Amino acid sequence: MPWAPAASARVAAVGARVAAVGARPTRARELLASLRGDERGTVTAEFAVVMPAVLVVLGLAIGGIFIAAHRITLVTLAAEVARLEARGDMDRARARLDDAAAGVSVRRERTGPLHCVTLGAHPGGGMLSAIGIESRACAAVSGEHEGTP
Repeated sequence: MPWAPAASARVAAVGARVAAVGARPTRARELLASLRGDERGTVTAEFAVVMPAVLVVLGLAIGGIFIAAHRITLVTLAAEVARLEARGDMDRARARLDDAAAGVSVRRERTGPLHCVTLGAHPGGGMLSAIGIESRACAAVSGEHEGTP
């Protein structure tokens, strides 16, 4: 085949040129090498930007869990106090409220046969104290008692 040696000679010549270009540094390779050395600081910069955002999200999540737990406690306490007061056990209801955390506000309402207790609180400290939570529970009054419970 007469064309085969010529083709292989051309391939060899192109290969030699590619090897020669690969052997000597070019402007583009020097630029890439200089940029590659500067990339080490980008991880630190990205970490410095992302870390405060992660801490804010973590703080909000923990604060939300704390408020939810406090709300559950308040709901349980309101139901217990409403039941105790509805059956006339004022001393135990007062003792149960005294056992609760300080700063719990109490409102009582009587609507027909129902005695309702509304408890309010500002859980935690710092920024969480700006958030107020409230819980209301009602219980049927068992028998009529003197005065308003």
